[in-house]
This record gives sequence, C-alpha cells and structure tokens, in this order.
Amino acid sequence: QVQLVESGGGLVQPGGSLRLSCVASGFTFSNYYMSWYRQAPGKERELVAGTSSTGAYTNYADSVKGRFTISRDNAKNTIYLQMNSLKPEDTAVYYCKGRGPGSLGMTYWGKGTLVTVSS
Repeated sequence: QVQLVESGGGLVQPGGSLRLSCVASGFTFSNYYMSWYRQAPGKERELVAGTSSTGAYTNYADSVKGRFTISRDNAKNTIYLQMNSLKPEDTAVYYCKGRGPGSLGMTYWGKGTLVTVSS
C-alpha cells in the first residue's frame, strides 16, 4: 500500500522557521522524483520545490528561492522542506508528491499538512 505522510506543519510567526517531513512507503522511493506543493485558500495548488531521485538536482518556485530548502534521505524514504523567513503568504496546506520514472511513471500524493504564518 502506497503512503506519503506529511508532518511538521503548524502555526508560526512571520520570520520564523518550520521543517516539514514526508515519509514514503509502498514504492521504490529512491527511483522517484519528489516534490512539495502547496495550496492556499481559494488558490490553485502550486509547485514549491522538487528534487531528483538522488537529490543531486533541485528546483524552486521563485517565491521561495533563498528561503526554502528541499532535501531527501533515501535511506529513510523521507523528504524534507526547511522553510525559513516565513511570510503570511506562505500560509497553505503543503503536500508531498512522488512521480515515478518515465512517461508512464506513477504519481502519488500525500494528504497534506497545514502551515499557518500569522502573528
């Protein structure tokens, strides 16, 4: 059974930090491109950051460059999102996504974790 379970969300003040985690099971994690998405109230889901299967390549949305860092630990089947200098506009539900290799690769989503940035 495939599972992606996010954790680490919560309430934080502007300028603060949080680290999100996503633990995967049920598929060959080390073969999968992994990413974080977010969806704010009333808005579409958007890509925040992604990492290649080995972690050698990463990409970020312009809105989070220099503040967020994505990483992965293939031994633990886990990806992370370190979020610093948080802003109220970062408030959203954050989702973990896994995409398998090739054009027919499977896609899996977690259920999300809520991040609220507010004073």
